Amino acid sequence: MTTALADSWKIRVVMPALDEEAAIGSVIDAIPAHWVDSIHVADNGSRDATAEVARKRGARVVDASRRGYGSACLAALADLDQLAQQNSDEIVVFLDADHSDDPAQIPALITPIIEDQADLVLGSRAHPGIEAGSLTPQQRWGNALATTLIRWIHGHQYQDLGPFRAIRLDHLQQLQMSDPDFGWTVEMQLKALRHGLRIREIPLPYRRRVGESKISGTLLGSCKAGFKILQWIWLDAWRGDRPAVDALASPIEEKRPSDGGNLL
Repeated sequence: MTTALADSWKIRVVMPALDEEAAIGSVIDAIPAHWVDSIHVADNGSRDATAEVARKRGARVVDASRRGYGSACLAALADLDQLAQQNSDEIVVFLDADHSDDPAQIPALITPIIEDQADLVLGSRAHPGIEAGSLTPQQRWGNALATTLIRWIHGHQYQDLGPFRAIRLDHLQQLQMSDPDFGWTVEMQLKALRHGLRIREIPLPYRRRVGESKISGTLLGSCKAGFKILQWIWLDAWRGDRPAVDALASPIEEKRPSDGGNLL
C-alpha cells in the first residue's frame, strides 16, 4: 500500500470507556498518530478520571450518559459525525479502552479496506497466539455457540465476535446500528451479512485486560451479554429473506499475529 493511498483516507477511532483510568492513557499513547485523524472516547459514566486522562492525550471525550456498550459507541459516532466530511473516504475503528487489544495493529486492520479488499475487517481472537487467560471460558464458549448459529443461518463462518474492528463509515451508516448494550458487535456482523459487505477476519494479538471486565468479569454480566447476543441471532433467523452468501466475504487471512512483545 502506498503512503499516498493511505493519506487519502480519514481514520477515526471510537473508544467506549467505563472506569478505565488505569488503562486508557497507555491505549491512546499506543495508537499510531500518523495513521489516525481523530480519537472519540465515549465516557459511559465513569467514576474515576477516565475522561480527564483521555482529554489530556488529545482525545475528543463525549458524555454517554446512558449505560451500555452500544450506547457509548452511538454517542461517540454522533461526535464523529461532526468531523466527517461529505464524499470523503473514512474508516471507523472500534477499540476497547482496557488495553486488551494492541492499537499498534490498527494499520493491519484498516489496510484491507484502504486497498479495496474488504468493507469490514474484524480482529480475530480465535487463534493460539493470544495471551493465556485473556479470554474467559464463558467468552470462548459463547463465541463458539454464536458463530456456529450464524453459520447455520447465513452460511458464513465467523471466527469471533471481538470488539476490535474497522469499517468504512458509509457502510456503517447504512447498517443503522441501534443496540444499546451487549448486542452491538453481533448486530454489526449480522447486518454486514444482510447488506452484502465484504468481510475479512485477521488474527491479531490479544492481552489480558487491565482491571475487571464489566461484562465477562461477572456471572450476571456474562448471562446478560449471552442472552442479548442469542436474541439478535434468533431475531435475525426469524426474519428470513437472507441474501446469497456466495461472495459476501473474503476468507480469513492465514497469518499469525506479529511478535515484538505484544502478547506476553
